[in-house]
Amino acid sequence: MTLPFLPIWFVNLLGSILMIILSFMCLGKVVELKKSDESNVIWIYLLWICCGFIAFAMSRSIGHILKWHFLFSGSESMWNIIRPYTGAVNTLMFVFVASVTLFFERIWKIHQQVVKDKQALQSAHQELLYLSQNLENRVVERTASLAVSESKYRRIFEVSRDMILVAEKEGVIVDMNPAGYKMLGFNDADRDLKQKRFKDFFASEADWKSIISSIVKKGFVSNYEVALKRSDGSEMRSLVSGSVDNGPSEDDDTIHFLVKDIEQRRLIENQMAQTEKLASIGQLSAGIAHAINNPLGIILGYAQMLIRDEKVGTERYADLKTIEKHVKNCRSTIEDLLSVARSSPTARESVRIHEIVDEVLNFIQHHSELYHIEIEKDYDMNTPPLLLNEKKTRQVLMNLILNATHAVGKSGTIRLSTAYNRTTRDVTITVADTGYGIEKKNLSRIFDPFFTTKPTGEGTGLGLSVSYGIIKNHGGHISVDSRPGKGATFTVVLPANAGDRGDNG
Repeated sequence: MTLPFLPIWFVNLLGSILMIILSFMCLGKVVELKKSDESNVIWIYLLWICCGFIAFAMSRSIGHILKWHFLFSGSESMWNIIRPYTGAVNTLMFVFVASVTLFFERIWKIHQQVVKDKQALQSAHQELLYLSQNLENRVVERTASLAVSESKYRRIFEVSRDMILVAEKEGVIVDMNPAGYKMLGFNDADRDLKQKRFKDFFASEADWKSIISSIVKKGFVSNYEVALKRSDGSEMRSLVSGSVDNGPSEDDDTIHFLVKDIEQRRLIENQMAQTEKLASIGQLSAGIAHAINNPLGIILGYAQMLIRDEKVGTERYADLKTIEKHVKNCRSTIEDLLSVARSSPTARESVRIHEIVDEVLNFIQHHSELYHIEIEKDYDMNTPPLLLNEKKTRQVLMNLILNATHAVGKSGTIRLSTAYNRTTRDVTITVADTGYGIEKKNLSRIFDPFFTTKPTGEGTGLGLSVSYGIIKNHGGHISVDSRPGKGATFTVVLPANAGDRGDNG
């Protein structure tokens, strides 16, 4: 058999080999590109195409080589047997490549959607990360803000001079600040008031019921004046405000109370009222005193003239002396009235208060029966000299000590004490007795002119009002604390403005 077309056979053989080589080179390049971007669908598509081309090139090249081999060897019949198979393989490879190409558009769309979804997920992830970080920052800021707020509240709670109290709806105390313990008269060792009820500290149960009723109806109560009981049984006037703090559930609701001690305010109000009362009574008294003083002077003068001409021991002489005595008593009362009316400053000098107290005691002991009364003295030897009018100060102490002896009666104790406060720079003088005390209803009137608790004829009711005016004119104040059957304590506070040398007298 002759072999025509030898050059064509050579080209066919060489082309088959080159097709295989080029297909593998393309596959290697695509594999390299795919490694650089695993998720790129283009490289996946080209990888599939290259695999198809390699299979097609291998099938075609092997088929052509076998064809020429069988033709050269004279086995054309064998070629005729396998030729359909090689053609089928070539057709399948072509169909594969065509299918990949035809379905690539759909795959590409799916890929684009996947990429878009991936980007959306990444965007959502980034947004979630941002929100998470922002939320974390807000939590940190809010936590810091709450810490600052709690610190401020705690500081207000701790340093407030008013009572701050938290109680359950039934009145059981949950928490109370230090000022509250102090107001109620408890010290540091007694600060466990939990499970105690706030209502137990009310002097009147009706006040507690009114406060709770207002809170239930309106949710709050404002400046309700009540009397609270201290641990020692004494009472203090207070203003109570409160509101409901709603908890997670109704059972968790609490009531927050703010309690103001108005004893000092009431004291100032009473002092102002007393001052106004003294001023008005003093003006009236001054007019009356001057109108009465002149006739009394004439009566006293004529009585003394008649006494000079009368023999001692006669009945007429005794009557004239009685007239003289009572006229002098009237003039003394008028002088007290004028003292109430006067508010002008008096001459003052540096005096030692202990010396004046001792002089008054000595005078009373020489003119009264004090042997049955026990006198206790507790002097603060660091008390400095005071800038006072000695005569008027002696008058005040005389009134206070004489009142104490009258209250004690046949037996008892009178305690005289002084105390110097370097911080406030004032001196406190206390006259306390164990007498019958003063009724509560009389305490607010005890310094009123003409008010007295003594039997008729035993007092004018001017001693304490005069003393009140004298102490006020010295820049001090006088107060009284008493309960029936427990005695009375008069407290005089004077400014220490005459130096700081200790009083050793």
